[in-house]
Amino acid sequence: MTEAVRRALAHVRGRAAAGTAPPPGLLDRAPITVSFHPDRLLGDGATVAEHLLADGRYRSQFETGISNGGLTAYPGGDRHRWEQRMFGGAYPADGIVGRPVYGGLNLAGHPDGASPRFGSCHLLLRPEVSRRATFSHGDSVTEPTVVGTVDAFGGIWAALLDEVARTGSALGRAAASPQQWVASLSAPPAGAGRALDDYVEAQVHGGVDLGADVTAVVADPSLRGTPTGDLLARLAPRLRWHPGFVLGPDEFPEDLRGPVAPRLARFVADRYRTGHLDAAVVGRAARSVVREPGRWDRWGPPAEVLQQLKYLWHILVLRGRPAG
Repeated sequence: MTEAVRRALAHVRGRAAAGTAPPPGLLDRAPITVSFHPDRLLGDGATVAEHLLADGRYRSQFETGISNGGLTAYPGGDRHRWEQRMFGGAYPADGIVGRPVYGGLNLAGHPDGASPRFGSCHLLLRPEVSRRATFSHGDSVTEPTVVGTVDAFGGIWAALLDEVARTGSALGRAAASPQQWVASLSAPPAGAGRALDDYVEAQVHGGVDLGADVTAVVADPSLRGTPTGDLLARLAPRLRWHPGFVLGPDEFPEDLRGPVAPRLARFVADRYRTGHLDAAVVGRAARSVVREPGRWDRWGPPAEVLQQLKYLWHILVLRGRPAG
């Protein structure tokens, strides 16, 4: 570990609230997953999957300039500001390389990863990576106060149990009581598809090396047999497929992400002559917006259209059916 990583871990450990530890072995069995859209384009015109294969590591938004969340990773931006606060100024204020990578702790064992809102595929990290990660109950964009590490996880665990007691669910698992919820974590999940913001965020310090830190790539089945799928098969020792998300263009509602979403869904389906939308179709549209923006003028400037396509993906996660 670098000095910056040690300082970040120590700072978060010092802020962690006391609480009852999770059941023995639970954190050892729960991997960190790092979600991403492999077919999105970076500034040089290459896809995320192509860069992953060429670089051999997963880079943070500070380096890539793209995100499936907010685009605030630059000196003085919101992500920069909250990282400085969360990690006690452990990282140089003007530093770009070496900053944390964001994922989710998959306590509930969801096949599509802990936080699918951020991508159709995910990297499955080795258990030992968790020892150099910090965690928060809530996305860091909300500047959460309940934080911890694997050896100081009691506050987050208490917050999850309180969430179940108040709402009847947490991490996409519903239960009549916190005790039943804990028991449910040892059973396979019913399937993919759940609330977008219901996860324990993981901040991985010290980088993610595809050779040393990743045990598998878990991909959306719509990418099977595509050039992107072929690239994913070369990234890690194993390539696995999760159930996927599929939705007909007329099934996109107005009440989740606004009235543009259903109209854009129909336009995308007509453009690509398909009866349904999935990760591959939305990705194809996103690449077209960057490469041929004139074809999308009716929907606004490219940044706005890409945001609307991001909303289509959110709806697929919330309402989509398994692909097969």
